[in-house]
Parts: sequence; C-alpha cells; structure tokens
Amino acid sequence: MPMINKLNIAIQGAAASFHHQAAELYFDGQTVGITECRSFEQVCDALDQGKVDYAMMAIENTFTGSLLPNYGLLQTYPLHIIGEQYLHIEQHLMAIPGQKLKDIKYIHSHPIALNQCNVFLEAHPQMVAIEKYDTAGSAREIDEDRLMGVAAIAGIQAAELYHLEVLAHNIENLKENQTRFLVLSRDGKETEDDPNKASVCLETAHKVGSLMEVLQVFYQNKINITKIQSVPIPGKPYQYQFHLDLEWGKGNSLDAAMLALDECTFSRRVLGVYKKGLKDYDNTNSQQTTTGRGVLLL
Repeated sequence: MPMINKLNIAIQGAAASFHHQAAELYFDGQTVGITECRSFEQVCDALDQGKVDYAMMAIENTFTGSLLPNYGLLQTYPLHIIGEQYLHIEQHLMAIPGQKLKDIKYIHSHPIALNQCNVFLEAHPQMVAIEKYDTAGSAREIDEDRLMGVAAIAGIQAAELYHLEVLAHNIENLKENQTRFLVLSRDGKETEDDPNKASVCLETAHKVGSLMEVLQVFYQNKINITKIQSVPIPGKPYQYQFHLDLEWGKGNSLDAAMLALDECTFSRRVLGVYKKGLKDYDNTNSQQTTTGRGVLLL
C-alpha cells in the first residue's frame, strides 16, 4: 500500500468501533486518523468528495450475513475496492463502573450488534434493547452523559477508551463471529503485488440460462467464485444485478474472463482487484484477529 505520513480513513461509527479497529489493522504501521460518520452513505460521500484518503465499509458478517444496502452503495458510487480486512468480533456488555447486571434497565447498541447478541438479551428480559447508530458511539454516549442503568454492547476497546466496566464478556451468539470489511479508494490503484481476488457486479439477460453462461465463463478460466449476491436494480422491479467475489491462483488472469463476459451480460463493472485477506483464526480461548497480511494475536 502507498506510504503516507498520515492517513485519514472514513468509518461508520465512533473511535474504538469495529470499523476503527479494522482500519488500524489493515493500515498497520502507518499513522491512522479517522473521520467518524453516522451512516455508510456518509462514509461513501466523504471518500467520493475527496475529504478522506480511504474508507472502511463492512460488507458481510458470518452470523448476520450480507449488508445489502452497502452492496447498493457500491453500485451507486464510483469507488474502488483495493483490499479487505477480516475481524473477529467479540461483543461485551459495559456500563458506568460500580453497577451490576441487575441494575441495568436499557441496552444501547447498533442493531446488528443487538442481533448478534439476541440469546443474551432473551435471557435478560428486564433489559430493554434500544437501537443506536454505533456500538462504540453508544459507549461514548453513556460515558459523556453519565447514564446510570444503561449499558452498551461494544468491543473491549470501547470499554477501555470510554472508561466503562465490562459486566458480561463475550455475549455474542456465535463465537466464530467475523466481519469482512472492504477498503475503498477513489482512484482504484492496486496496492498489492500479485492480486488474487476481485469483486465485480454484472447484469445478465432476463432469460433462462443467462446466469449459467456467466458461471461457465469463470469455470473455463479456472476462477473460483467465492460469493454471489443478488441486489435489486433501482427502477427495474424484480430484476437484479449480481455481485461476485472471485479468486484465482498463480498463472490465471481475470482479463480473459472479463472479455468473455461481454458476450453474455448487459453490463459489467470491476469493483476492485486486490489481495485476498486471511480468514484463519484460532477457535480456542485465545483472542485472535485476522488481517490481509497475517494474524495478529490480541
């Protein structure tokens, strides 16, 4: 990746959010500053208008699945994927120090985080879950407003930054819980040597066998399709674009496949060509986070 004195990264959420952690992991070794945004659309706007150098945007989670609105943003904005970051997500319940679980009446967090912890919430029906725009932002609000009887669900870094006490550790339903983040730029320049992954979106004819023709192209070019996601096309009811993640080994090329797609698609766009991130992590009691360059033990 290019070396810059200080990077400004747009993220959805507050300092110590999972987006913030993902940005620091991906740009490890560089000084990272963040621009906090309340929504993913604001993240894309900030990058599109040149207010930041890069953006981090969650795209899927192993428990809650794809973030479909974010696929829509990839269709709308002329941005480019230059990398990906996988992050092991661990959720904790935190509040102003000196309280106990029985004192908590309300839980604030992002709706996806609440969904990831619904088993814990169902086991504590006296606590009312309230959706907020961010995990770490909820923790910061509790600290700033000194909210008693209110807890946040967020990562451990949020508890440390906002001086909160963890009342319950690792309350996520799925212990092998990971989120995949995309690294976005405006210029689309490849930041890694020997890229081996690409994300593309395309529109096929609305007829029998049209998608099969696309799949055959990648099969013939020895390119592995690791994900297919359909996304509605605005203004075309019940018609969809397909987002595909593609991987290949040494000696294989994406170029030939892209040329062949011209014969069986209405439109196609390469969203990014980059180095695939590592997904390996230990399923033991150690906390482990994966990066695009290696494994970081926390």
